[in-house]
Amino acid sequence: MDPNDRSAGISRRRLLQSLAMAGAAAALPRAFAAPAPSSSPPRRLGVALAGLGGYSRDLLAPALQLTRHCRLAGIVTGSPHKVPEWQARHGIPDANVYGYDDLHRIADNPAIDVVYVVTPNHLHMPLTRTVANAGKHVWCEKPMAMDAAEGEAMVRACRDNRVRLAIGYRMQHEPNTRRFMAMAQERPFGRIVKLRADAGWFGWRQGADDAWRLDPARGGGAMYDMGVYCVNAARYGTGLEPVAVRAWDETARRDIFRGVDETMRFRLEFPGDIVAECVTSFGRNLNTLQVDCERGWYALSPFQAYDGNVGRASDGTVFPATLGEKPRMQAEQMDQDALAILGGTPLRAPGEEGVRDMRVLDAVFASARSGNVVVRIPD
Repeated sequence: MDPNDRSAGISRRRLLQSLAMAGAAAALPRAFAAPAPSSSPPRRLGVALAGLGGYSRDLLAPALQLTRHCRLAGIVTGSPHKVPEWQARHGIPDANVYGYDDLHRIADNPAIDVVYVVTPNHLHMPLTRTVANAGKHVWCEKPMAMDAAEGEAMVRACRDNRVRLAIGYRMQHEPNTRRFMAMAQERPFGRIVKLRADAGWFGWRQGADDAWRLDPARGGGAMYDMGVYCVNAARYGTGLEPVAVRAWDETARRDIFRGVDETMRFRLEFPGDIVAECVTSFGRNLNTLQVDCERGWYALSPFQAYDGNVGRASDGTVFPATLGEKPRMQAEQMDQDALAILGGTPLRAPGEEGVRDMRVLDAVFASARSGNVVVRIPD
């Protein structure tokens, strides 16, 4: 639709402005419901980071210094040479340092309440089960697992051990994203017709921490890494669950991307004849979410950056960035998850949310492997 079209009218503008004033307070579908307000918690949750790569080092650890309801209490790593630097920088005692093989010992450590799993994807399920069996809450980066079956096993392990499982969908804690989630229900421009979600970045990091992103056995490839943003955005952008998908693996540099996808294009079908056209790539810079409706459109670009996610709508409404510079988003995510645990309220992105995305990813891979046939997505 024409981005200069102002025909949507004053009433829609006022509705969007009221949403801006109210934030994301509008009613949301159950899968995306925000936790109820909670009084100040009696203590801060001790968090151990499992996996000490760039995301933990450069974003999560600094973000924990900004949180009000949690603190960096421990580390878990398969790379012992990283331990001295982390201890020196963050004052972590020897008693709060673990390897992957002795992680079960964390059950006896009252200083640690939550383990945030930030490892390559193939370790998410086994580490989550170990942590849950030790009686600790789990925060797990996206994608939550290698497939939906692993994700379901993670949910069961946490449920059986009466601990909470949150998936690291940081965007669902970002104000403009929350507003778009509310708009999926309010429909200020009428019926949703189409959604577009593109997420990608040109090139890839080739350091030791990121070599796994080109390894199929460890969950490498663009679909796992970036495509999850598109899938989750298509779901929260429509407020619906997709019923089918058709996918095309458009990998060009197979000498580099051996066994993993460089670029994946997929088309999601939703109830009500709504479609979502998505592209994810390690070969293109992509970062746009747009929702086209009967009488207008609204979009975020970028929609999944670490900061500066801004947008606009066809009636001239602007969605400015309000959260602050990185790592403010990660701090907000962890604080909200901590409050949900401390207050016994719903998580914004529980394990079941991650499983829904994994079912879509399973279907995307199945479609691409089988010659782009339409694949049904299980409920």
